[in-house]
Amino acid sequence: MRIGELSRRSGVPVPTIKFYVREGLLPAGRLTSPNQASYDDGHERGLRLIRALLDVGGLPLAAIGEVLRVMKDPEQPLFDVLGAAAKSIAPVRGVDSGPELEDAREEVAELLKRKGWRAGADSPGGESLAEVLVALRGAGHGSFAELLDDYAAAAEEVARADLDYVGRRVAREDLVESVVVGTVLGEAMFAALRRLAHVDASARAFGEEAGG
Repeated sequence: MRIGELSRRSGVPVPTIKFYVREGLLPAGRLTSPNQASYDDGHERGLRLIRALLDVGGLPLAAIGEVLRVMKDPEQPLFDVLGAAAKSIAPVRGVDSGPELEDAREEVAELLKRKGWRAGADSPGGESLAEVLVALRGAGHGSFAELLDDYAAAAEEVARADLDYVGRRVAREDLVESVVVGTVLGEAMFAALRRLAHVDASARAFGEEAGG
């Protein structure tokens, strides 16, 4: 298809498509003449993935580029692809090191040991969790950390569902894409469901009408 049709089918403006090609986020079309290029369904699929990661997942273009780079490398183990996607969602913000952060890191390490999770406290997710704990205490809500085990139990259930979805894919391209989509967009879906559950729980607890 021509770039105009690709734009109509994907809903992405032509200048934006050209920008993605220049930035290496989308492969160039196949040249059919000096001034014309042909695009296929793979380009449309790539555009939809980029827009989903950008608009729903909230990833910056630089992070999307890194995720796509890892996705396209056939030598990259799936575990590393998942790690790149997870790092893009929850980048370590670099809280100043100090007693509070060290205590939080120890608390994360204890949680991982208690749950028997094969994840490192110094991983991006572990560091992000430690930073959240520091922020909670700085805001005067350190007791919220008492919910860590409840949150961890819910996260286990979600992780199992994610991996079940990924396991249904056979082709590597589909498998890798499902890992990225499940990690990035699954995060957004879980956050939205949590907000909806809060509305329901608040209505039941406090007797308010739902829908507010």
